[in-house]
Amino acid sequence: MNIIYSLIKLKSRLFWSAVLLLLIATNTFSATKKRGTNHPEKKKIVFIAGACSHDPGDHEHTAGCMLLAAQLKKYMGKEVETVVYKLWPKDTTVLESASTIVMYMDGAESHLALKHKKHLSALMKKGVGLVCLHYAVEVPKKTGGAEFKNWLGGYFELDWSVNPHWEANFKSIPKHQVTRGVKPFKISDEWYYNMRFADNMKGVTPLLTDVPTMSTLSRGMGPREGNKFVLKAVEEKKPQHVAWATERHDGGRAFGFTGGHMYKNFGDSNFRKIILNAIVWTAKVKVPSTGVPTPKLAEAELQANFDIKPCP
Repeated sequence: MNIIYSLIKLKSRLFWSAVLLLLIATNTFSATKKRGTNHPEKKKIVFIAGACSHDPGDHEHTAGCMLLAAQLKKYMGKEVETVVYKLWPKDTTVLESASTIVMYMDGAESHLALKHKKHLSALMKKGVGLVCLHYAVEVPKKTGGAEFKNWLGGYFELDWSVNPHWEANFKSIPKHQVTRGVKPFKISDEWYYNMRFADNMKGVTPLLTDVPTMSTLSRGMGPREGNKFVLKAVEEKKPQHVAWATERHDGGRAFGFTGGHMYKNFGDSNFRKIILNAIVWTAKVKVPSTGVPTPKLAEAELQANFDIKPCP
């Protein structure tokens, strides 16, 4: 009888132990679900649009940021959230939760990032992504060159790089998450080239490349027009990279894109797709196998949110 009683008691203990473990496992799963392991938090993408600039249809910073943000919300809304600021946000703490920061603004001495280098440096060290479009890739060598060379993988350097308007022909598109679904295309824009890249292209992957002709240097010699270094490169038919992806040593990702002067180019499917893919990639979200969808835009979508020009 004692043996039978002991067995019953042991089975009872095992039963209640199993029940307890099941309850613990259930609660753990529930808590995990609430924390978002099964439903990860959306990656935050912060767009910073520069001030009114240039002629109507050119450097439409606000329209460009609003368009790209709307496209991401429409096609990647389950994984990313977007916010657009006209000029640098007054409450800079909003950048602390960003997965990537997209800058579409005038550069050189007017670059909005120059006054926020210390904060940006801290964000980059945390692995926050960075995307710079068109003029936003240019900063003064002495006051931003070293930082952008590190953060972005390359930048427009005065008296080294040039900014002609020309039709680039991207005949071959390399394999990369950022180029998913992007087909060979050609398009006229103010494509900067002879960028000042990271030493030995460390961490930098060229994505859009073409060989410019001598006609791109027809403006002669000047800070942005031409110099002996770029003249030699063109004479030697050296391929020029006008868009690139960078994987930084701090774990962050970046994308530099020198086109974007002519706003109408955002209506081109391949032009827009590589930018949208890059934004998603720098936020460390997996790019869809065929890229972010870029169907033909309605004219109203493309013409929305233009700055009132001439600029005040």
